[in-house]
Amino acid sequence: MSLENRVRDHFTAEFGESPAFIVRAPGRVNLIGEHTDYNDGFVFPMAINRATWIALRPRDDKRVLAISLDMDDQRQFSLDDLRKPADLDWIDYLSGVAWSLLERGYELRGWEGVVAGDVPIGAGLSSSAALELATARAFFEVSDFEWDAAAMALACQAAENHWLGVNCGIMDQMISAAGVEDRALLIDCRNLETYTAPLPADTSVVILDTGTRRGLVDSAYNERRKQCEAAARHFGVSALRDVDKSSFAERAHELDELRRRRARHVVSENERTLRARDAMRSGEPAALGKLMIESHVSLRDDFEVSSPALDAIVECANAEEACYGARMTGAGFGGCAVALARADGADAFAERVSAAYLAATGNQPTLYITRASRGAETVYP
Repeated sequence: MSLENRVRDHFTAEFGESPAFIVRAPGRVNLIGEHTDYNDGFVFPMAINRATWIALRPRDDKRVLAISLDMDDQRQFSLDDLRKPADLDWIDYLSGVAWSLLERGYELRGWEGVVAGDVPIGAGLSSSAALELATARAFFEVSDFEWDAAAMALACQAAENHWLGVNCGIMDQMISAAGVEDRALLIDCRNLETYTAPLPADTSVVILDTGTRRGLVDSAYNERRKQCEAAARHFGVSALRDVDKSSFAERAHELDELRRRRARHVVSENERTLRARDAMRSGEPAALGKLMIESHVSLRDDFEVSSPALDAIVECANAEEACYGARMTGAGFGGCAVALARADGADAFAERVSAAYLAATGNQPTLYITRASRGAETVYP
């Protein structure tokens, strides 16, 4: 049964009538441009065909009641009495979005609904952004305001930053809000301008879930963010986005070893991301794959956010003839990698990589071929 039908049927059984609306918002996989978003740089994600779905109807009061099928749990809160969480739970993502929208002056109406998703949690595919944008879309349907993808992305990012305490950049929310079917989306994280590009013809994007999860990595993420900010101050710029390779080369020796490596990753990754755009536009899968491989090496050695499991599955993927290139994706330390493979060999590629990785690590991976989907939307009515 599809997730759309699942949330619809559960809603009908729970509330005795069909939902007034069904909304969805996708997870994402980032093809290239990692840890560049909070440096005002460039990222190149695509929304994937895994999403969070909400079947809902409006309420006449200021309460939100949500039933999570994934958590087997029901929670509610009042829009008039939002309380910042002490210990994070799934409902806090919904209340955080509500808080952020209210802070921005949106007038919100309550709703009740059923929530379910198939974006793996903790895998680096932005299950949290999918839940946030689906929640924003639910509020849009029952309230009276215009939908603006960038504004909704910024509101959901603020919820993560200030309500949930996760100091994330804008990429995850922006791609979940503004994804384009059959296209990857180059996002300029400074001004949120977007540019679409098709994947090279006859290629498939394969997500390689290592079966490992990131665990408590917020401190490591925030530490790297501070290191990047310190390097930017050294160069006298607001963000490492403003340092090109030649400027970095001239003054890199002035930085200590750690900040030099962190900055080198960001500077080179921004350049790789723009070159990836050119490779996509000119239909050069080998060039795009090479850039993905270089990105992984940089993330592993200079930014130090890979893991043995990620390195192993990337190595298994890159050893296959059908693979143009593979790299870790997401914050790192576990979760998923992404590969660009020949479309006609993608199924066999996934089977061989799965077997090779299992033999090498003992971990059972999950590999699936994905496609670029639309961003947050209303699918019913």
